[in-house]
Amino acid sequence: MDNKKSSQIEQLLTIMSQLRDPNRGCPWDLKQNFDSIVPYTLEEAYEVADAIEQKNWSDVKEELGDLLFQVIFYSQMAKEQGLFEFDDVVAGINEKLVRRHPHVFSDADFADEAAVKQNWEAEKAKERAEKEQDSSLLANIPNALPALMRADKIQKRCANVGFDWDELAPVVDKVKEELDEVMDEVIQAVPEQQRIEEELGDLLFSVVNLSRHLNVKPELALQKANKKFEKRFRQVEKNVLEQGKLISQCSLSELDAEWNRVKEKPEDK
Repeated sequence: MDNKKSSQIEQLLTIMSQLRDPNRGCPWDLKQNFDSIVPYTLEEAYEVADAIEQKNWSDVKEELGDLLFQVIFYSQMAKEQGLFEFDDVVAGINEKLVRRHPHVFSDADFADEAAVKQNWEAEKAKERAEKEQDSSLLANIPNALPALMRADKIQKRCANVGFDWDELAPVVDKVKEELDEVMDEVIQAVPEQQRIEEELGDLLFSVVNLSRHLNVKPELALQKANKKFEKRFRQVEKNVLEQGKLISQCSLSELDAEWNRVKEKPEDK
């Protein structure tokens, strides 16, 4: 790293240290702890993802800075408690990346991308075994992950050891089966909400499995569906307003007809 880049990092570390100074620091920064910062970290990560999706590279740069600041913040709090420092974080990821890529940083040779991935997973499994008493294949999958992402990770871990269908048809059949089970609960004389929730969860899990088999990231797919719905609904609102009405004054059939007109626009397909 050249001196200029190194000085920028050092300046950021110094700023963080000053923000946490017990005597002259910022009151808000001083009262934070590891747990209180987590929601902000998640928010910043999503803002990075959103800026990338919008192809707004100026915002990407800014949001990456905000995300980097989260790492610096955690490192400063850890330093205060004698746990670790920012340099330890950097050293750890450097070592991990070199170790996980022997085909790049040593003489290891893998036949294809599948072999590279197999080695990657073997290294990750070794790491889990070394630092976790829980030896399960599913150990160390963060509970804080969005549910769709966590389901995807769980399924991928199982697929790596062969617990997976190798054809699409049974995956689709499972989705249909789970949907039928949801409806079986719904049509009961006295539906049990807990049972409906359980069966709906199974349905969502099976849809994640279908997404995985189609090489689609379920979290990203749902985010795009949300944005598409929002765009279309906003256009429906605009169209209705141009007709001199409020959307609350329209019947469902009127709104449905307007929705279909919006959907039929070529640029929205």
